[in-house]
Amino acid sequence: MRLGYHLGYWSAGPPAGAADTVRELEDLGYDSVWTAEAYGSDAFTPLAWWGAATSRITLGTNLVQLSARTPAATAMAAMTLDHLSDGRMALGLGVSGPQVVEGWYGTPYPRPLARTREYVEIIRRIVAREEPVEFDGQFHQLPVAGGTGLGKPLRSTLHPRRPDIPILLGAEGPKNVALAAEIADGWLPLFFSPKADSFYRDALAEGFGRPGARRSAADFQVAASVPMIVDDDLEKAADRVRPLLALYIGGMGAQGTNFHLDVFARMGWEGACADVQEHFLAGRKREAIAAVPLELVTDVALIGPPGRLREEVARWSETAVTSLLVQSVPFGGDDLAGLRAIAGALR
Repeated sequence: MRLGYHLGYWSAGPPAGAADTVRELEDLGYDSVWTAEAYGSDAFTPLAWWGAATSRITLGTNLVQLSARTPAATAMAAMTLDHLSDGRMALGLGVSGPQVVEGWYGTPYPRPLARTREYVEIIRRIVAREEPVEFDGQFHQLPVAGGTGLGKPLRSTLHPRRPDIPILLGAEGPKNVALAAEIADGWLPLFFSPKADSFYRDALAEGFGRPGARRSAADFQVAASVPMIVDDDLEKAADRVRPLLALYIGGMGAQGTNFHLDVFARMGWEGACADVQEHFLAGRKREAIAAVPLELVTDVALIGPPGRLREEVARWSETAVTSLLVQSVPFGGDDLAGLRAIAGALR
């Protein structure tokens, strides 16, 4: 199982010392570094900036929002970064949720799976650069329908560094996970738990079994973002993760439409999730954080003394996960010493 680091997106500004951290992670044996975006910092620029001083580590987006760019713009950015990094780019894509898509990007949210299928196909055609790209889909047309009539099919002037850049899909529900297994090179789970492994394996198997599926379980990446903290005090470590979980369970989405909450509900945490969401949406963030049980934290996070982390990783290694991405804990703060400790504990 490989080890990576997921920096996520920024809050008020860029994280201090991130460039130095990324450089040292390569030396520590971390396999990859990943960035994200929501409605603030973008995912591509930090990878180019921080990755410039590295030579081996994979530079991945986890994830780029489909609604933020046209498929052509995403393909252009990925091809450019793949050249600059000498073939180390990994393109993680995701649909986000209706609050962000419709409220920030100003585009309709419905039918995210169908939109994803079209988006990925267009990117693959552009990157392959075999012919001028024509596409007549429900959500995307190249050339666009109803314009001046002067548009024509084009082929990228940039020759690809690799004609097939790896594409991974962020997904939480079973239909999205099956789609990732069918059309992508990997899956980027958020809040994965070994107790849900059989549920996700079934979804993956459905996708692998579809006609024309791109991969099989043998060559498919599953890179799970996991909060990890080395600390002899388990409760103290959990306190660093609780604010992150409270935010996603309670505040990332509306009541009745929160895909992150649904993940935890499927694990059997419906009651706790309802309490967290009620407090969070009422503005009682401290109470929401306190309502996150320790056992819920340990379901999705690797925390505690080094020995406990090693035992837990042995359990995770029996799941579908192929890479553990140390997930940035923005409210508790990451430090290089902690990332060194994680590498040492899992080595």
